[in-house]
Amino acid sequence: MSHVLAGSPGDCCFRTVQHVGEKRGTIETVAGVETYVSRPKDGSNKKIVLFFADLIMDYWADNGYLVVGLDYFEDDSMTKHPDREAPGFDYKEWIARKKARAPQLVGPWVEAIRRDYGGPDTKYVCVGYCFGAPYVCEYLTKDWIVAGAFGHPAFLNEDHIRNVKQPLLLSCAEVDHTFPLDARRKAEDILVENKATYFIQVFGSVQHGFALRADPSIPVQKWAREESARAILNWFNHFCD
Repeated sequence: MSHVLAGSPGDCCFRTVQHVGEKRGTIETVAGVETYVSRPKDGSNKKIVLFFADLIMDYWADNGYLVVGLDYFEDDSMTKHPDREAPGFDYKEWIARKKARAPQLVGPWVEAIRRDYGGPDTKYVCVGYCFGAPYVCEYLTKDWIVAGAFGHPAFLNEDHIRNVKQPLLLSCAEVDHTFPLDARRKAEDILVENKATYFIQVFGSVQHGFALRADPSIPVQKWAREESARAILNWFNHFCD
């Protein structure tokens, strides 16, 4: 039996924080799923990021990656349900439904990305946050992915970590109800045991969700979010360049 390492998302996963800036990507339909596509300035597809989350996608595009992120919530994310206690809304049912539906979308979507956006020399990396972390681990079992990273994961079990074959970066919060200290250390033990290629960073004074939903008006949160993204970019560059 594979023990749980990262549990279900909590309230912090569904809070919104206002970030400034303008998106510069486009919405395209890939394998029937709306997909945010952010292209590098030179239009290259030599390096593609499979993005299992939302926000900060343009950052990697600004640094030379073609970034693609599917809407596996199918326009029904928690931003559409700001009140989890609202009459008629069952949060646990929503989570169960999305967990069951997302895997049906991800596989065909990834194959369509490889077919329609990649090329014979494309190098693929993947990154996921919270709900998206298990998909990072899933694709890090594939030989055609060169590296991956996740931040503050949810829904992970030991086998997700144990089966990883490609380099993995873990970007973690000191305070994380879904991936607490004992689970983080267990994940590291598994990676060590398997002689995996990995890197773990832990940010103090921030909580689960910091890498996407940090409050930019709070310096430590803003720095942690930016440093997490910078570290993942450097990780990808290390294996792609």
